[in-house]
Amino acid sequence: MSYRRIEDPVKLRRLLEAVLLLEADLTLPDLLRHLIEEACAMTGARYGALGVLDDTRTSLAEFITAGLSTEEELAIGPRPTGRGVLGLLIAEPKPLRLAHISAHPQSSGFPPNHPAMTSFLGVPVTAHGEVYGNLYLTDKQGWSEFTQDDEWLALSFAQAAGVAIENARLHERVQEVAVLEDRDRIARDLHDDVIQRLFAAGLALQALAKDVEAAAAERLKLAIGDIDSTIARIRAAIFELVGTTGNRGIRASVLALARELRPLLGFDPAVSFRGPVDTVVTSEMSEHLLAAVREALTNVARHSSATMASVQLAIVDGTCLLVITDDGSGVSSSGTRPALTGGFGIANLRRRAEKLGGELDVEVGGSGTSLTMRVPVAL
Repeated sequence: MSYRRIEDPVKLRRLLEAVLLLEADLTLPDLLRHLIEEACAMTGARYGALGVLDDTRTSLAEFITAGLSTEEELAIGPRPTGRGVLGLLIAEPKPLRLAHISAHPQSSGFPPNHPAMTSFLGVPVTAHGEVYGNLYLTDKQGWSEFTQDDEWLALSFAQAAGVAIENARLHERVQEVAVLEDRDRIARDLHDDVIQRLFAAGLALQALAKDVEAAAAERLKLAIGDIDSTIARIRAAIFELVGTTGNRGIRASVLALARELRPLLGFDPAVSFRGPVDTVVTSEMSEHLLAAVREALTNVARHSSATMASVQLAIVDGTCLLVITDDGSGVSSSGTRPALTGGFGIANLRRRAEKLGGELDVEVGGSGTSLTMRVPVAL
């Protein structure tokens, strides 16, 4: 991709100052917002936004804006996920300039309370050949549309944003590696030191129990049982620590899916885990559990008008228990929500549960809906 030399010394200085911020101690959202604001100022755009692609690179996981007040953003509602013209830029990551965005065949219109926008400029956010998202600028003030010079400036800011996103993700990976190394060290310490000491203490108590009176022997027996139980719990913790070092466990996958669906929901679903889920949930089970989470949360977003939802995944008494609840009010007079109690989505999830030897239940009430999948597991 070629760039035109910037002749205006003021614009060149401001661009360099923005790029130098990559070395500043700023959070990624603050840095990206500053780059958007500078891009707006230098191109004359009234509004600007930067969308960061999710892991699948098919929709937007984050959407940072400039030019809108907090009240205006709240009135608009959930952030875009990548439809219409924004979706075109995701499918075809190349610069796009429009005099009238609403006249484009791919335009899907604006949601209620969204300010009117006419001219549009969109460019891909890239770094080292990798596409991380798109930079959008709208409503060039004093002109009917954005110019070629504006496009080159936007590409420069988009490239700086791409480097910032790439650096942030590399930093996250370094931290993940450090965490995994700490997990390995902790697991080794627990196995080689703590468990061995507890095991030795248990053997000593067993030997002592042979030489004491019955009442004391009974108390020693209870203490030995507590030690055995503690050893079992520590071993489970060790499996939990090392279970995700070789691949992505169900915890990380569920959390990533919750983040992916956040723009569609308009809020962050609460996610919790109990028991050694990464250890006992197989890859086959994981596929079906994630499908249930996606289907349920998508239904919450589309049909329930919910303000909160929770996802709980637990291992209880040889059963993997997935419970997804919401406080939605989208319930008919008959007390059912057709999108949840019927249709192909829930029927498919019920078949998934049965394929794993489990079952699926859906409860709909005036205060919300609860979906529960129970699957037997081998401990």
